[in-house]
Order: sequence, then structure tokens, then C-alpha cells
Amino acid sequence: MCVDLRQKMKILLVTKKFPFPLKEGEPIAINYLAHSLTRKGCIVDLLVLNTSKHFFNPADFPPSENFFNEVHSVKVDNDIRIGGALRSLLTGKSYILDRFKSTDFEEKLEDLLRSKRYDIVQLETIYLAHYLPTIRKLPNVVVVLRAHNVEHEIWERVATNSTNLLKKWYLKNQNRHLRRFEIEHLNQFDVLLAITARDLDAFRGLGYQNGGVVAPVGINLVDYPLDNQVVSGPNDFCFIGALDWMPNQHGVVWFLEKVWKKMVSKHENIRFHIAGKNTPGWLHAKAGKLATVHGEVPDAKAFILQFPVMVAPLFSGSGIKIKVLEGMALGRVVITTSIGAEGIPAEPGRHLLIADSAEEFEKQMNWCMGNPVSMKEMGLEAREFIREHFSNLEIAGRVYAAYEKAISR
Repeated sequence: MCVDLRQKMKILLVTKKFPFPLKEGEPIAINYLAHSLTRKGCIVDLLVLNTSKHFFNPADFPPSENFFNEVHSVKVDNDIRIGGALRSLLTGKSYILDRFKSTDFEEKLEDLLRSKRYDIVQLETIYLAHYLPTIRKLPNVVVVLRAHNVEHEIWERVATNSTNLLKKWYLKNQNRHLRRFEIEHLNQFDVLLAITARDLDAFRGLGYQNGGVVAPVGINLVDYPLDNQVVSGPNDFCFIGALDWMPNQHGVVWFLEKVWKKMVSKHENIRFHIAGKNTPGWLHAKAGKLATVHGEVPDAKAFILQFPVMVAPLFSGSGIKIKVLEGMALGRVVITTSIGAEGIPAEPGRHLLIADSAEEFEKQMNWCMGNPVSMKEMGLEAREFIREHFSNLEIAGRVYAAYEKAISR
């Protein structure tokens, strides 16, 4: 039977990271929503600004994960260089932003837009707003921003938490440019997909006036099996997250210095396991004998399942922390900060544990070690919470309805 593809919604998904492997938040968020939209009947093409920092060979994309109609990739060198960072200070431009500008990528985007007839062009993160003029050359296309965070807010928080005065000054300087860029481009989008209601309110406060949808990262619990047979002892804790991301680096170092050293001095046989892609060499030295640094692990879910408790000591960042959702989906107790729980309407003490100081982290960890039965119950409550609030297909349906409305206008 011949299927008339013209009757289906055609989406071009433009990203700065390949949606695989599923080992950090942005690829997971891209992958899950795109997959759900295809299940809703959309035809989704993928165009990746395939950066040197997060390069992925498209030939290694497993067929089981490739639900895209077409996949296009443009390799872009965006390595951080001291010369480029210094020039940005002299020219008054944002080095953070300029690293995502590419003539080759722009040409590929223009070629796709002219040769196909897309209903929706969805940009993943504000960093790709450089290419709005190219997209707007074509009429009758709905342009969407998927805002994984309020980007300038991340850098603002990172700068605030930095103890290095030179680094603090440089980040504040860069953040001024990023904030201005974010605000200037907001109303050039027809629809804004915000990860949390709080983020959407923040964008409205910055002046955004067009269509907005709260579309958090959806979870399909079938992909998150509950397995309590592989759990290690009750005194084991873990952290997992991309360790080339400054908020994760700052959080892990703070936890090691302010919390874990005290815990080790007071308790025997407690262990802390750290995993994450692009783990810097200095973190191994920082952890020393206090913790086991695994580096990048082959299966994040399998790693989380080994330990009864996940800690997420985050004091900067924005949007939803996907690893927190994944820990909850796997039935593990998650101890995180108020920032780590932003956008997750969970009940502290029932679905997860909140700690915003070293003393509170220590208190919550002591509770976990002393209450293994209650911990298991909390893990089950957390999993049920994910089922009720973060259904993948329900979220995709919300997005699809917003796209239909925008197209009809």
C-alpha cells in the first residue's frame, strides 16, 4: 500500500548534539520527543551540527534507535581555544555563542529547506538561533524553539558559584551577551517548548509573546526496568552525569569536599561511585581514595541500578535534570538540591529527598542508611510519580496539538 507522506506533518529537527548515545540530558531529551512524535505519525528529519566536542559518527547510529526519515550531519570544529576566548573580549561578542556558527552548516540547512517542504523547523536550544535568517527566507514554515534551559540563567548561576575571581568575571561578561542574544531572538519563534512551567514563566518575563507549551522530557517506563536484585549494600551512593558540564563538576567537587569527607570520617564501609562522560583527569586526583571514579560507563541505567541512592548536588543549571528523572524511574532514592528538583513537582520526603546544605545532605544520607525498607518504598513511589507526570506519549500529544494549531494559523 502506498502511503501519501504529504498528509503527515513533516518536521526538520535541528540540533547541536547527535541524539545518541543516550548518556546525557540533551541527547536523551531530543531522542525521546522525536521518537514519540514519529509514533504520533510525524515524519521527522534530523540535521545535526556535529561538533568536535560532542562528535558522533552517524555510521554508528544503531538501526534500533534510528527512527528518523533522513539523517544529515555537518562536522563543525568548536573546540575551545584561548585565542578565540580573548578575541571575544575585544570584539564584544559571546564566544559561547560564536562557537556554534558555521557556514557549511548554514548551507546544508538552506539546501534542505529548499529541497523539502517542512511544516515545522524545530531548533534544539537557543544556540541555533544564528540560523533563523536562513529559515525565515521560506514562507509558511512554523519555527519552534525547544528550550532545554533558560540558558543565560545557567551561566549566571555558574558564575555566582565560582570561587575563581578571573573565571567569575569572564563568565559574567559572557553571560551578558548570552542573555541579550536570548532575549533578542525569543519572539522570532512561533512556538516555544519549555522544559518546565517555571522556565516558560521566565521566558514570558523576558518578553516572549507567542505560543508556549510546557513539554518536559517524557519517560517510557518500559525502557526503565525495576530491578532490586542487583543493588549493592545500603551504604553505597552514586552520582552520574556529563562531567564536562560545569554545574556537574562544581556539584561533585562540593559534595566530595563538604559532605563526603565528613561521612567517611564518621562511618565505616560507605562507598561513593562517580560516573560520567568526558571525566576530567583532575577529578580522579580530587577523589583520591575517597571515591571510585568510573569515568564513562557503557550503560547509565545499569550503573544507577547497582546503587540504592543517587545524589545530585546541583547548585547551578536550569530546566529539568534528566538524570534525576531517570533515577526516580528506576526506583532509586534521589537526594538532590532545590535547583536539582526544579521543574519536577515531586513531594519531598515521599518521592525524593531535598538537601541544600552539607548538613542536610549528611542528614538525608544517614536516614537512607538507617531505613532500607522505607527507602525501597520511596523508590516505588518515585517510579509511580514518573508514570503519572512524565508520560512520553502524552507530552508528545501536547506538542503535536500545539504544532497543528500553529500550522493552521
